[in-house]
Amino acid sequence: MSTERRAPLDRRRVADTALRLLNEVGLDGLTLRAIARELDVKAPALYWHFKDKQALLDEMATEMYRRMVAGASLDPGDTWRERLLKVNRGLRAALLDYRDGAKVFSGSRFTGIEHAGQMEDNLRLLTAAGFTLAQAVRALTTAYLYTLGFVTEEQGVQPLPGERREGYDVNERARLMADFPLSAQAGAEIFEDYDGHFEEGLALVIVGIGARYGVS
Repeated sequence: MSTERRAPLDRRRVADTALRLLNEVGLDGLTLRAIARELDVKAPALYWHFKDKQALLDEMATEMYRRMVAGASLDPGDTWRERLLKVNRGLRAALLDYRDGAKVFSGSRFTGIEHAGQMEDNLRLLTAAGFTLAQAVRALTTAYLYTLGFVTEEQGVQPLPGERREGYDVNERARLMADFPLSAQAGAEIFEDYDGHFEEGLALVIVGIGARYGVS
């Protein structure tokens, strides 16, 4: 009989294991049973920590956020535009580290208040720049939702960097849509160069926020 002691089972360890497994099986294949097998425990042991899969996803999203901000610091000299660019670039990069990362993050509720410090800092910066609190919330939320939606669609085509799902061959798409020439050509704009596409879209969002609220 092995005398090696296993690490105690806690929420953090389960979430860490789930995130590692996520890159192998994706969100659809991520079951409590599969996670329990990976941890070498019985599935009911996980229910001491998570009442259901959504509770686990909440903890996974929280752990993703912890990792995203670990060691990162916000520059108090940022303009509001620079801050929106930085936080949303960082969010996209963090989500792309995980297969279905955007789907896990979307709709999840943080299990702690680790996000409050960054949120407070962002709101303080935007209100100091001339936004009302309500406008600052709308600005931050709109940019966040753009990023979350963009990465969800991006990962639908490229689940992980270097991977591409079958059925997204741009040339084949153009051939099938030959009777719709503009739509056929649009495929290269929609399904390629996601980095450039994201940056241009985020810039459009930020310009629109400034124009809507009259803040330079």
